[in-house]
Amino acid sequence: MTAAQRISSRNARFQVWEALLTNRNKRLRAGEFLVQGVRPISLAIEHGWTIRAFLYDSERGLSRWAGDLLQGNRGVERVSMAPELLAELGEKGETAPELIAVVEMPADDLERIKVGPDFLGVVFDRPTGPGNIGSIIRSADAFGADGVIVTGHAADVYDSKAVRASTGSLFAVPAVRAPSQREVMAWISEQRAAGTPVVVVGTDEHGEADIFDFDLTRPTLLLIGNETSGLSAAWKELADHLVRIPMTGSASSLNAANAATAVLYETSRQRSHSFKTGGRGDS
Repeated sequence: MTAAQRISSRNARFQVWEALLTNRNKRLRAGEFLVQGVRPISLAIEHGWTIRAFLYDSERGLSRWAGDLLQGNRGVERVSMAPELLAELGEKGETAPELIAVVEMPADDLERIKVGPDFLGVVFDRPTGPGNIGSIIRSADAFGADGVIVTGHAADVYDSKAVRASTGSLFAVPAVRAPSQREVMAWISEQRAAGTPVVVVGTDEHGEADIFDFDLTRPTLLLIGNETSGLSAAWKELADHLVRIPMTGSASSLNAANAATAVLYETSRQRSHSFKTGGRGDS
């Protein structure tokens, strides 16, 4: 196994990793981000993400999980770190995580998202909250989506809050950043030309139908709008259909992540029903 380096002061290397937590531009330039927790790190390795380094507490014995991880990934750099420094990188105050992985970002390539006859994708348009991005990725994973696309000037998929909120689903479901709707629709046009008739469905309170009454069993790209202003005019224009989530009570709208979860659940329900009945759902 590669000998471990030791860091006991806030040296230049530590400061580079510290910047990954808060500085989007430095994350982008470095092409890496920090991950902590048994499930997220395990899923990153299981799904073939490149680990550039493991950081661990120099004064604490490793658990069997962490020890096995280091043994099974012998080519990955290991860095033994003072516990107070590791705690800073773990953003947990005085409690240091056992292990932090420095993980390489994959390319923002829409081809990472596989499109087949049962395709289900999610676009999150101009999100402002990284926690909402992570929550939507988690729901997309839970309900069988093939990928998540974040468009426009938006919070970052690899922000530490987004990574934590995804609880590891970031590594199981491709999440791709796209500059605008133009790149996404060009990609959708390619899928349609190749024989997959993807339907673009936006969510809007003035939609033409309730989600329960709309057929979501077809190959579908769901559009979820910004937390405060909803879908952009451009996305509304490009959507084949706009659907609404029926609500009762005094709430005028749902949090973006909650709205996405509701539509993803309904899509999963319709598709499960269609599969069990051997055809289209009755929606």
